[in-house]
Amino acid sequence: MVNNQASGLPLAPRSCAGCGGKIADRFLLFSMERYWHTRCLKCSCCQAQLGDIGTTCYSKGGMILCRSDYIRLFGHSGACSACGQSIPANEMVMRAQGNAYHLKCFSCATCRNRLMPGDRFHYINGTIFCEHDTPGAVLLSSHLPPLQSSSVLTDQKVSALQSHLYATASSSHEYNIVWIT
Repeated sequence: MVNNQASGLPLAPRSCAGCGGKIADRFLLFSMERYWHTRCLKCSCCQAQLGDIGTTCYSKGGMILCRSDYIRLFGHSGACSACGQSIPANEMVMRAQGNAYHLKCFSCATCRNRLMPGDRFHYINGTIFCEHDTPGAVLLSSHLPPLQSSSVLTDQKVSALQSHLYATASSSHEYNIVWIT
């Protein structure tokens, strides 16, 4: 995409986000809410000038990446423990006991209500229950010893399990690259 200067007035000099220098070139790039010399917006891995190879770039872990290197390095977050489908690296996930879930899949096995960050829940033998649904039948049928005589988790144990739940953005972002003349 090319934006032509509509007013006919010269643009004020802009600073390059890459090198910090003033941009006096005929063409400049705008991406990640910043301006760049065309030579300065480069992939951290392959050093390709991103304006020349596409209209998007990615950032993750302090790196700016072309699409190929982003997919090579961060192709997906693994498989959802509930549905088994792949989770893209830029998708928010819920995690419990080291397992990753799509947001829509992180739900109570009994009532099917979706759980949100901060919700209290029971996580028994890989099965998720909201705080209102007792996992007693699962506990009684399992070969694991009950957590307490009533087969219901105490608030302290629920809180300990809850500490393993969090929503995480993989801290990756996709940005458009706009040519400005």
